[in-house]
Amino acid sequence: MNYVIRAAKPGDLQSIYEMAKLTGGGFTNLPPDKKALRAKLERAEAGFASEREYPGDDLYLMVLEDLDSGEVRGTCQIFGQVGQRWPFYSYRIGTDSKHSEQLGRTFHAQVLMLSNDLNGSSEVGGLFLHPAARAGGLGLLLARSRYLFIARHRARFADRILAELRGVIDEAGGSPFWDGVAGKFFGMNFQEADQFNAVHGNQFIADLMPKHPVYIAMLSEHARSVIGVPHPTGRAAMRMLENEGFAFENYVDIFDGGPTMTARTDQVASIRDAKHFEVTSISEGGDDALIATGRLAEFRCCFGRVGADGTIDADAARILGVGRGDQISWIGR
Repeated sequence: MNYVIRAAKPGDLQSIYEMAKLTGGGFTNLPPDKKALRAKLERAEAGFASEREYPGDDLYLMVLEDLDSGEVRGTCQIFGQVGQRWPFYSYRIGTDSKHSEQLGRTFHAQVLMLSNDLNGSSEVGGLFLHPAARAGGLGLLLARSRYLFIARHRARFADRILAELRGVIDEAGGSPFWDGVAGKFFGMNFQEADQFNAVHGNQFIADLMPKHPVYIAMLSEHARSVIGVPHPTGRAAMRMLENEGFAFENYVDIFDGGPTMTARTDQVASIRDAKHFEVTSISEGGDDALIATGRLAEFRCCFGRVGADGTIDADAARILGVGRGDQISWIGR
């Protein structure tokens, strides 16, 4: 399998734009807007070039390249720290309890509370795999390569990490959650709000969104039924996150109600279990692994085989451009 994860470059704009048009909406980190994507690539270029050794408002945008054809077949993103450029908003599902002595009854009502609790976290997101490449574990390569990048640059990331999963979108491209909650306050449909947020950021939410709790029981049944539910295409991504140690802790996206998964960064399995060593030789055999090398813009990751004695297989060594004496990081496949 001749694929590599690498840092995105300005020349990848058209390929990323073509993939963005395939997402079907609700994919804030990958809008089908060339101007917004060009700005992302410029921001990522600055992030890769920065030499800071602490969490900052950096974006690391990476792509999956088919080395045989030269085509870009997937993309993924990491944010060094959210909530610096503008507040990071979520709804937190809480409980409002009331007791009546006269009735002798206690009532527990679920409420949605606008929250900035996750400000300061790092974020993994923007994962999209071209439909023509959805085989051979390439989605896993895209997803887990982000954790190897974090493991190799740990000081640049926060102690908590989050991942937002796209919520339920109907066949017409609308969001039952948006229609039942936020849409009533913004005078725009879900697609318009989602596009505006992707291009301009979410300050308009702070300007217009009521700060009072929203009682879930007062929402339509359709809106209630999708709270914390991932889009059908995101269920596999949710399982991968759970396997890494992420959990749903009652935070949902304010646009589509999709679940926000969180974890302690050092307890994410692919970060915690990553091994680092110097290549001793190029040799066939060993264990199936994801292997990474390089710093920042030189980061590369691929499938390969490694041995306990520091060996790496020839194909992986070629894809990564490493040889004896070079440093690599790896996790078991």
